[in-house]
Amino acid sequence: MFAFGVMPPLMFLGMVIFMLYGFPVAFSLAAVGLFFGILGVFTGHFEQVFLQALPYRIFGIVSNDLLLAIPFFTFMGAILERCGLAEDLLEGTGKLFGAIPGGLAYAVIIVGAILGAITGTVAASVITMGVISLPIMLKYGYNPRLATGVIAASGTITQVIPPSLVLIVLADQLGRSVGDMYLGAIGPSILQVTIFLLFILALSIFRPKDVPALPPEARGQMNLSLVMRVLWGMIPSVVLIFLVLGTIFMGLATPTEAGALGVVGAMAIAALHGRLTWDLTRQGMHTTMQITSMVVFILVGATCFSLVFQGMNGGLWIEHLLSHVPGGAVGFLIFVNIFIFFLAFFLDFFEIAFIVIPMLVPVANALGIDLIWFGVLICINMQTSFMHPPFGFALFYLRSIAPRSVKTKDIYLGAIPWLGMQLILVAIVIFWPESVTYWLDKGPAVDPDSIKIEIPGFGNGGGNQMPNFGPPSMDGAPAQSGSGLPGQGLQGMPSFGDPPKINP
Repeated sequence: MFAFGVMPPLMFLGMVIFMLYGFPVAFSLAAVGLFFGILGVFTGHFEQVFLQALPYRIFGIVSNDLLLAIPFFTFMGAILERCGLAEDLLEGTGKLFGAIPGGLAYAVIIVGAILGAITGTVAASVITMGVISLPIMLKYGYNPRLATGVIAASGTITQVIPPSLVLIVLADQLGRSVGDMYLGAIGPSILQVTIFLLFILALSIFRPKDVPALPPEARGQMNLSLVMRVLWGMIPSVVLIFLVLGTIFMGLATPTEAGALGVVGAMAIAALHGRLTWDLTRQGMHTTMQITSMVVFILVGATCFSLVFQGMNGGLWIEHLLSHVPGGAVGFLIFVNIFIFFLAFFLDFFEIAFIVIPMLVPVANALGIDLIWFGVLICINMQTSFMHPPFGFALFYLRSIAPRSVKTKDIYLGAIPWLGMQLILVAIVIFWPESVTYWLDKGPAVDPDSIKIEIPGFGNGGGNQMPNFGPPSMDGAPAQSGSGLPGQGLQGMPSFGDPPKINP
């Protein structure tokens, strides 16, 4: 426990105490880091020369081109969130699936996945779907626990589905490309949506009273007009998703450039729906400013903490503790996911990414764990932070817009089955890493034994003759020094073609 001194455990404990007390995370991390840094200088546990690197680290954060993708994707989501696209999708898809048992639940899951890919904001997805779908589901006989659970869970899918802000942050902390993180998240995203849909299918078979079909007067007639309405709300969004992600996957644009392209596309979609106004743009910019400022301040505070923690051999302490977890790489992943699952009761996903992940990366590298697989796995686990009773933010959002007839107890109990399904996906990805790595571009397989390095000889004809390093010949004049032939060259200038001479 104290193989690397008492300061790293005390520093970690101090961070936990500050978090539990309720101080803002960014300032808590910076305060703990600087306090223990000064204390370590006086006690001899920390070299003050490390603090000279702090301004350079902060400058590296604010000049990081990768983090510039965060405001772009946030602004894109904010525009699409407020332009009424979600309402059109939910209303049309709900009527499209309303004739079958569980149709509204299917619609919520599918629309939640689409909103997750185009907005990237849990609060927007949960509140929008809750305001539109929850009253209709309750009116036509859906179980309140099921209705609230499916809305909250479908809103949290946005954390895993590209282009997720969490994946951008994790890519930065892991030192991997955002494109690879997005590719790795494709498989788990499909699995997550499939698990949710299969759960509704099972309920419609074994407990159809909990998920009744809509009556004909509520869903209207299935005609071409309804289908076109659904397609009008869905196709532009899907095209934008493939345009943004496709340019990243094909290497045509960086994540920052793709985010800028997404902003232009989002404003174009809002204009097509006749809802692009200055007030809409101003609200989107305000939301973007808040989220971006929060991320940068937390990252600066985490950098202060991490610099001092590493200077006190805290990274070696964490590696020493976790390297002895039984079970090797699988045991390490199980332990880490259990730890993060409980840590998510108290910390936000950004805080976990900036504080915990840098401590775990050296251990994962030492155990030979693919960091893309590791990052996507952590991302899946962190989405449970929104579903934890009693602190899950998705449950808070839902409580704020749910009618008084829905009890808080029903919201919390309704979240538990969906929380279990998210943990099932964590287990699947741990024991089936190909669900992540299958989508990654491995590159051409090369046998190292077949590689030959050949160094060509000097001179025109090869061999050991040195090339001519002398000045070029003038028109009509003989070649100057260094022609490569012995004895030719200007007086006082060496001929690089001659063998070296040793003067006694």
